[in-house]
Amino acid sequence: MSEARPLASLYDVIERRRDVRAEFTGEPLPDDQLLRILGAAHQAPSVGHSQPWDFILVRDPATRRRFQQHVATERDVFADSLTGERAETFGKIKIEGILESSLGVVVSYDPDRGGPAVLGRHAIADAGLYSTCLAIQNLWLAATAEGLGVGWVSFYREEFLQQLLDIPTTIRPIAWLCVGTVSGLQDTPDLERHRWRSRRPLAEAIHEGSYRAPLR
Repeated sequence: MSEARPLASLYDVIERRRDVRAEFTGEPLPDDQLLRILGAAHQAPSVGHSQPWDFILVRDPATRRRFQQHVATERDVFADSLTGERAETFGKIKIEGILESSLGVVVSYDPDRGGPAVLGRHAIADAGLYSTCLAIQNLWLAATAEGLGVGWVSFYREEFLQQLLDIPTTIRPIAWLCVGTVSGLQDTPDLERHRWRSRRPLAEAIHEGSYRAPLR
């Protein structure tokens, strides 16, 4: 397990945060540590204070194996859509640590939570979904501060995960997070190291006054 750095500055934690795939050690996660990072997630702001998220803890090896097999199939689907250099580069990229991590944490979104009138959501239907993503980011940063790793698995069909974990069809599974102890965190994000895509310069993302106007 990598050294925890609870006094690290917020900016340091943001800089060190990585999408972890290959560095999980598989050691059990202490309950108090798990509850701390889930508590940080639960402290996230939410539209209308609806708190539309839930956290499903997945430890069972058989369940994780079934999900990993599904993800492998979806990986093949994406790989078959690639050609040339993109196919070769993707072939070297590990996309998940489902079996190697300490556990899976599935974050779900309930659009009916806080209803029927959710304050602040009448004009932007996805505001509750955005709130759930804020909870995920809180969890991720807290885990990084604790010296843990998190990896977001996105190669899955929502219907499969709903059936696998008995999630009602009215509730969306937003993320399967691989969470656990790690041997360390990479200095450079995996997709940059594998030359899949480089980080955009900050200046390209800032606009002055309107979308079409660059920062002066």
